[in-house]
Amino acid sequence: MFERKLVSQLVNRMQEPRKFIQIVEGPRQTGKTTAVLQALNKLDIPQHYVSADDPTLNSLEWIRNEWQRARLLSKDGDAILILDELQKIEKWSEMVKLLWDEDSRNHCPLKVIITGSSALLLKKGMKESLKGRFEVLYCTHWNYQECKDAFGYSLDDFLLFGGFPGSSSLIQDEERWVCYMREAIINPTLTQDVMLMDDIRKPALLDALFALGSIYSGQEVSYTKLLGQLQDVGNTVTLAHYLDLLSDAGVITGLQKYANSPISVRKSSPRLLVYDTSLMSYHYGTNRRSLLNHPAERGHLVESAIGAYLLARGKEEGFGVYWWRDRSEEVDFVIQKGSSLTALEVKSGRIKHTGGTLSFKSRYPHALSLIIGSSDVSVEDFLLGKQPLFLE
Repeated sequence: MFERKLVSQLVNRMQEPRKFIQIVEGPRQTGKTTAVLQALNKLDIPQHYVSADDPTLNSLEWIRNEWQRARLLSKDGDAILILDELQKIEKWSEMVKLLWDEDSRNHCPLKVIITGSSALLLKKGMKESLKGRFEVLYCTHWNYQECKDAFGYSLDDFLLFGGFPGSSSLIQDEERWVCYMREAIINPTLTQDVMLMDDIRKPALLDALFALGSIYSGQEVSYTKLLGQLQDVGNTVTLAHYLDLLSDAGVITGLQKYANSPISVRKSSPRLLVYDTSLMSYHYGTNRRSLLNHPAERGHLVESAIGAYLLARGKEEGFGVYWWRDRSEEVDFVIQKGSSLTALEVKSGRIKHTGGTLSFKSRYPHALSLIIGSSDVSVEDFLLGKQPLFLE
């Protein structure tokens, strides 16, 4: 069975002395539980795995009882407790904080892994109660290299069907693929994650924003224009908040312009970007094949794939992802890690002005510039991770 990098990361951390709770965070259907189970199979340490999936069992007292069972395994040394789908229990983080702190005071060597299908609800608990007690391991969407190695994807397969492993066996039957995307990913993300996480007063607006934002992925769209397209009487603040929630859920985000001034960043219109290109092709409906064959639409699809790749690596490696424009000069992506800065222009089939990189370099001479889709860096090689992102 194919193993992602997350598996070795978990194994290494479980072999360390007890330090922090390990929280595995990521969008739905990206293989969090599978990676945890693969890691456990490599560890010769007593383990207690439980899931809060059963609604008749999950409660704060259930957490205490399962934790106590795991403590019994740690009487003679290290043991591991795995709490899966924990976000389903209200106020779970308060109980975890209480029990973890008890173990710290009593020098109990019990190590803890927490996973959940709702990144939003996990984040809420982490922020509320567990500050200073956890580390996050990210389970991002699968990249092209992983899909190529695990499923034999071509570049066009990956561009159109994205990086959800559960859908890989369905790409030859697009009707089944569409049903999987709708029932396993899109509907649960909206109804079980976002709408339960926050007071969504306009669920139809949220749903429409997700669909329209996916179609416009790779493009700058002002909030005012979005409201006009959505034919809603809401305000731009509401729309920006909903976009933040969709970003936290790992489906679509709004990239901000790169600027030295934080005020300029906040005032700028977002460049919409899906976290996985399957969300874009899903919302194109029966016209999705045009994304591969029409130069302009393929251009937005390729740019979205590059952007999603950068977002995933940025989350894991700790760098920011932006875009840049000054009047008519534009750069597709700007990434920054500390003092290192890189401008990336994507040549992806659609005709566009390419002077933005030179203009950006004139303002930021220390920046590295890359043209993806050129003879030096092909789109495929870039998505396979063959190009360093920053100057050493």
